[in-house]
Amino acid sequence: MANFVVYALDKPDRETVRLEHRPAHRAHLREHDHPVVAKVGGPLLDAKGTMIGSLFIVEAETAAAVEDFVAGDPYSLGDVYGSVDIHPLSWGLGNPGIGGLVDG
Repeated sequence: MANFVVYALDKPDRETVRLEHRPAHRAHLREHDHPVVAKVGGPLLDAKGTMIGSLFIVEAETAAAVEDFVAGDPYSLGDVYGSVDIHPLSWGLGNPGIGGLVDG
């Protein structure tokens, strides 16, 4: 399995819609039958503390699996996200697979 970063920014003025979809979004991350496992994640905040996006580190076989996972997320389906970037990640600091120790 490989690790990927998902960096998603909301469209402008989508806070109300984001909050409406948040319970389903959180369930999508935790209770699922897809092959992607969310390891770390949370909302991105602006300077006032308003949620403006999402950041996740996920484990999956392929980037395509992550793309499918994100496409099925209630935030994607609810037209919350304005942009989504997915990148492979090579753990350096805090690798949960080795107890948070620094790894190459």
